[in-house]
Amino acid sequence: MNLILLGMPGAGKGTQAEFIQKDYGLANISTGAMMREVSRSNSELATRVQSYLSSGTLVPNEIIIEMLVERIQKEDCANGFLLDGFPRNLDQGKALDDANISIDLVLYLSIKEEEIISRMSGRRVHLASGRSYHILHNPPKKDGFDDVTGEALIQREDDNPEVIKKRLSVYYNETEPLLEFYKNKNLKFIEIDASKSVDVVTDSIRQSIST
Repeated sequence: MNLILLGMPGAGKGTQAEFIQKDYGLANISTGAMMREVSRSNSELATRVQSYLSSGTLVPNEIIIEMLVERIQKEDCANGFLLDGFPRNLDQGKALDDANISIDLVLYLSIKEEEIISRMSGRRVHLASGRSYHILHNPPKKDGFDDVTGEALIQREDDNPEVIKKRLSVYYNETEPLLEFYKNKNLKFIEIDASKSVDVVTDSIRQSIST
């Protein structure tokens, strides 16, 4: 099974990708990890990737697709793979098609914008340990302080409501058009209500995939 995971930033894609990977024995392919792996090699492709990374420019779609084609030949993709964070836009979706990379299932984690803002803006973290809290859903014992060390918690810049809105604007403009693109294709398209608890969302995904 070759699967694409779509959804707004903060919809829970990373969390659910881990469960899907374990449940179905799929390789979880992230473009960031793929680029880091390729750039550490001595190949001609690595030289080309490095030239873009070092100049701070975006790696073109054709090179990302070339890396992806190479990546899915590896042994851990024998049972299939999961793409989280790619494609990000219509051009990348079409490039996947042009490279004849077959996709069996698109899983869309659906959630309202106000829920995303509430989820992400309510997060607080203890920087030294990475422990994460939420002011509503998982509050620390003492407001604003880590349960273990008693040190102050912070709100990451990425979790500021204005920053979240900018990220969502990019999602609406670039990624959301992929939903119609894949709904009109001859593949399984599943929409899951991602506003529920992690366990409920995970169970919904398992039931949907197995039916």
